[in-house]
Amino acid sequence: MIQVTPSIAIDESEIEESFVRASGPGGQHVNKVSSAVQLRFDIRRSPSLPNDVAIRLMKLAGNRLTQDGVIVIVAQAQRSQKRNREEALERLLELIRAAAVRPQTRRATKPTKASKEKRLVAKVKRASIKAGRARPDGD
Repeated sequence: MIQVTPSIAIDESEIEESFVRASGPGGQHVNKVSSAVQLRFDIRRSPSLPNDVAIRLMKLAGNRLTQDGVIVIVAQAQRSQKRNREEALERLLELIRAAAVRPQTRRATKPTKASKEKRLVAKVKRASIKAGRARPDGD
């Protein structure tokens, strides 16, 4: 079990890894070793995630989410397969941690009496400044 937050833990069997050849640094080594990691996590079928966290995770995933509700994370920045695996897993865990945080609900507030008065005084002052710019009457 991978502990994501104090209340959420994911079973390793829910995460599917596949290894592909990576582009980038490594010279000839890149052409013969599959060091890039493609990590897949099925949000819809995961029993570990509460429903509200799963919904927020789908919104956060963006273009990493397939139509089937599977998050695909590709890590190929490192030269070693092990480090790419760790990086992909950490990125998945960060996404889940971000989705686990409940957004604060906004409570509507009314402006105070003093702020309304201040706004009206500022309007009167600004109006008098603009009135002073008008052309004088030709009496």
